[in-house]
Amino acid sequence: MIVQLTGTLVEVTATHVVLDVQGVGYELGVSGATSSSLPQVGTPGVTLLTRMLVREDSLALFGFASREERALFDRLCAISGVGPKLALSVLSTFTPNQLAGVVAAEDAGMMATVPGVGKKLAGRLLLELEGVFAKDPTLLGLATAAALPMRGGAGTVAVASAASGPSGLEADVAGALLAMGFTSEEASLALEGYEEAGCTTTKAALEYALKRLGRRS
Repeated sequence: MIVQLTGTLVEVTATHVVLDVQGVGYELGVSGATSSSLPQVGTPGVTLLTRMLVREDSLALFGFASREERALFDRLCAISGVGPKLALSVLSTFTPNQLAGVVAAEDAGMMATVPGVGKKLAGRLLLELEGVFAKDPTLLGLATAAALPMRGGAGTVAVASAASGPSGLEADVAGALLAMGFTSEEASLALEGYEEAGCTTTKAALEYALKRLGRRS
């Protein structure tokens, strides 16, 4: 099993890269996020974490910029009906932090923004990924760092209640959005009107904010 490669970048596109490792060129499928994080072509000493998938009629390599992204790729590919192409589409739409937030908020609308994912599949993906971030040691840090509400299993982050006060709730949700990659301004705008909408828990406010951000994007 090939789990990591280090070499010189020969080619970089939005969907694949070619890495020259001691004269051998390896083509790896990648997400848009990993592709955009790479240095310019010709750069030596570039390391990518990898996953090799062996099928009856093919052998394919995939590259990842982080352990979290590779772990999510594995989890997505384990879902019935989800192949590597769709898994990379999910990871091109959301960073691991953002995907943790979408799953925690059970936001099928946001999940359905992934190319190739309809409403029915979006709901199934949320169901299949529920608890993954709380149970997988590689992914647990995403939920903890973002202070996201999770269900079940060790390391579960408790949902803040209305008793914690609006300021505490806003800080929790804003912190989660910042960890997902949104800006402070986006987080502030996304939270406007959450009290009028009846959001009294961190989970409800996070879902409300993500929906607003989805409509704005």
